[in-house]
Amino acid sequence: MRNPRDIIIKPVVSEKSTELLAQNKHTFWVDKKVNKTEVKKAIEELFKVKVVKVNTINVKGRKKRIRQIVGKTPDRKKAIVTLREGDKIEIFEGV
Repeated sequence: MRNPRDIIIKPVVSEKSTELLAQNKHTFWVDKKVNKTEVKKAIEELFKVKVVKVNTINVKGRKKRIRQIVGKTPDRKKAIVTLREGDKIEIFEGV
């Protein structure tokens, strides 16, 4: 298995992800090549919590333009992780 720190890139801090915290759902940017099982094992190992469910979303990059140069932001993968009742992840405290 790969290193869990290579699978989980960083937490997503947005208005929608903050509202999901009330439902005990945490959102992370993850590596594009991982599956739900690998995300579950990585979260459980890194944060010592029990994961009930994992939903993944492939987010397409947006087109960007700077003067005549047309580019694109990179494609990413987002994982919404539902934790067992009573478990929580400390990095989201105070958000």
